Amino acid sequence: MGTEIHTFTSLKDLTEYLAIQSSQYKALFEDYSQWLGTVMRDCEANHKNDEWFQKSATIQKNLKAQSKKPAETDKTKKGGKGAKGKEETSCWVQSGDIAISFTEQGQTEILFEAIEKINTKVQEFEKFKGTVQQLARLGLGATVNYIVYIEEDVPKKIVLKQKATAKGDEAFKFMAELSVPAYYCIPDNP
Repeated sequence: MGTEIHTFTSLKDLTEYLAIQSSQYKALFEDYSQWLGTVMRDCEANHKNDEWFQKSATIQKNLKAQSKKPAETDKTKKGGKGAKGKEETSCWVQSGDIAISFTEQGQTEILFEAIEKINTKVQEFEKFKGTVQQLARLGLGATVNYIVYIEEDVPKKIVLKQKATAKGDEAFKFMAELSVPAYYCIPDNP
């Protein structure tokens, strides 16, 4: 989506937003992981002895552990991907700014890359949720607006801004006091 700024009027709204976004990315992570598993099983018969397939199978095993322990396997997975990317660029043909592949190897590479990025987003959402929980413990409640800076669908920064409701209430009360007596004076003047 790019860069956005959202204003939340309560911690509850912000927490609900984070929960929804996080669950969507977790579901996407699971879908892509299952898709990758299917591709790997389909490729096993033809490419079992190929070096790229063996490396992909190793990374996939780490990926299974990743769903149980996401913080630990992120480092392992990045290391595996870096080695894989250097050695397996031969399955890609460059056409302008776009890389094109016609192989199962290319398909597994893009799935691994997507899964890695999605996992990183899920981890960032979890960290931000922790920050929001700390804010809830401060007891800011309904007196603050939460202005959240979102980059690539992930909250990065938050601004706490005092709500202007007290000034608004005073202005409304002031206007009501002036307008109510004026309204009742009009019938007396004819």
